[in-house]
Amino acid sequence: MAGIGTLVNTAAVIIGGLIGILCKRGLSQRFQDTIMQANGLAVIFIGITGALEKMVNVSGSSISTEGTIMATICLAIGAVLGEAINIEEKFERFGAWLKVKAGRQKDSKFIDGFVMTTLTICVGAMAIIGPIQDGLSHDPSMLFTKALLDGIIVAVFAAGFGIGAIFAAIPLFVFQGVITLFAGAIEPFMTEAMIDNISMVGSMLIFCVGVNLFLNAKIKVANMLPALVAVVVYTIL
Repeated sequence: MAGIGTLVNTAAVIIGGLIGILCKRGLSQRFQDTIMQANGLAVIFIGITGALEKMVNVSGSSISTEGTIMATICLAIGAVLGEAINIEEKFERFGAWLKVKAGRQKDSKFIDGFVMTTLTICVGAMAIIGPIQDGLSHDPSMLFTKALLDGIIVAVFAAGFGIGAIFAAIPLFVFQGVITLFAGAIEPFMTEAMIDNISMVGSMLIFCVGVNLFLNAKIKVANMLPALVAVVVYTIL
């Protein structure tokens, strides 16, 4: 059945988040802060390895890089478009709305948990290629693998941020569900070069999420999301 991969992925995020919440209850603030830094460090290296895998080529004793100009141009264009639309603010406003609906008005980490977790599990090649495979060939295997990874990631995020991390299941379900529905229209554009470029820039954005977590910085990662659209246009052209 088309869409089963996204359903399993969404369920894994919720279950992982609930496990993280249960673990969080027995932890003091000191432990939660350390977990947050550990999250950031892990996400930084996930981003670095993902980007370098597509950027660095090793041939014999020579090392070369590719895609740096593409990444620079697309990130710059994406940042300008994202700032003009102010996607970060819209993410936070949606998070604030969810916070009220969930009755968590006093939860100071709810919005950060929602935004950070959403960006981590929704940005990347697997979140795009997986739903396309599921929609076209009814093969959810990639999303099943992603579900396992996301469940672990969200469990750790929930242990640090709290219940806000679980609500990342909503944008995940919508994002991957839409791609599954329109897989037939998207698939012709998913060349190897397209997948590699999306993976590279997506990994760079994930790296920025890790920096925010580890250093308590405020890189507006959501405002850079249009860079992924710029990648598609750049690769086609």
